[in-house]
Amino acid sequence: MDESGSFMKTLGNDVQGVLSLYEASRLAFEDEDILHEAETFTIEHLKNHNRDINKDLQGEVNHELEWPLHRRMSLLEARRFIEAYSRRRYTSHRILKFSATNFNTLQSTLQGDLQEVFRWWDNVGLANELNFARDRLVECFFAAVAVADEHPLSNCRKGLTKANILNVIIDDVYDIYGTLDELELFTDAVRRWDINAVEDLPGYMKLCFLALYNCVNELAYDTLKETRENVIPYLTKAWYDACEAFLQEAKWSHNKITPRVEEYLNNGWISVSGHVMLIHAYFLSSPSMRKEELESLEHYHDLLRLPSMIFRLTNDLATSSAELERGETTNSIWCYMQEMGVSELEARKYVIKMIDTTWKKLNKYLVNDSTFNQSFVRMAFNLARMAHCMYHDGDAVGAPDDLSMNRVHSLIIDPVSLEPGLDGGILT
Repeated sequence: MDESGSFMKTLGNDVQGVLSLYEASRLAFEDEDILHEAETFTIEHLKNHNRDINKDLQGEVNHELEWPLHRRMSLLEARRFIEAYSRRRYTSHRILKFSATNFNTLQSTLQGDLQEVFRWWDNVGLANELNFARDRLVECFFAAVAVADEHPLSNCRKGLTKANILNVIIDDVYDIYGTLDELELFTDAVRRWDINAVEDLPGYMKLCFLALYNCVNELAYDTLKETRENVIPYLTKAWYDACEAFLQEAKWSHNKITPRVEEYLNNGWISVSGHVMLIHAYFLSSPSMRKEELESLEHYHDLLRLPSMIFRLTNDLATSSAELERGETTNSIWCYMQEMGVSELEARKYVIKMIDTTWKKLNKYLVNDSTFNQSFVRMAFNLARMAHCMYHDGDAVGAPDDLSMNRVHSLIIDPVSLEPGLDGGILT
């Protein structure tokens, strides 16, 4: 810092150091002015010096400025770094072989997980029966891997994928197919959680409800065997709240109502179903449960609420233009445009600022005690990172493109080469 308390201009000559400072600035909490100043300073200097540095460092700078490391999926970043390392002028073959083998071993586990989930999904048969709904099992598995990215969490990934695909199907029922009267019946059936409730539902909803009922009860049964804890009340509350939020959005859409931004977001962070994913993840990964943790789950602790808000806002940024073209007006972009009388561009800037603010609120749980174990804290952060990955360049669930499929291949299908790049030397 200079005498005025500002960052010294000469620091900008150390591009690698400035890049590290920029990465650190993205870990800022709210009201940490010095890190906010660091972010502004580093962005300016990284852009100004981008043409004066070597090709490898230039690639790192562009990569980081496009999308900060703290908000990226760790497994995709690991693969990218391994491949970048293999192209360096000098590499250690031992380090390269170890890291590539480690990644490929995890990838092999993921392939086994996915095969098991495919068999389960074929047996459920919903994709064949409900032709109006999106069949996005691979994308749902990708999201599960993003959240539960540690090697031992195989069971968690499979359970999360089941919850994710059922959520996509049920969301389509509310968005596309069901009448308001039918949606009211389905929401009430989830509230009651009674097998006899299927008698009140139309045929296609019977299948949806029974698939959900069996999936949740199976998880609850397995958890009861292992921990002696009855988790059905927590799981059914999460699903009921999600269905109520779906129903509210269906009513807004049906009645051509544009809610105020605050009202929309109070509903929207629930309708994006991040809380469903995290509550499932908790019960699928926790060998023991404490009363304080269960109470925090029930009341939607900030570690559920804040990543879900980021999930909602990134989703809206990716899908709002297409939704506006279709005449759908229930998203944060449109709500802000109508409430404030501004352009779509200004509304997008506002939403991006909200995402940054929410990240700063979430960041404090990197260091503060949060009631939950560190594995769950990591999964909560990973939910937000997953949202950025799936919605950064489009809608990877609603409209998968080549980029999203390339990510799937990089993470799940294509192994990392064990050989250095063509321009790399070898250090033993």
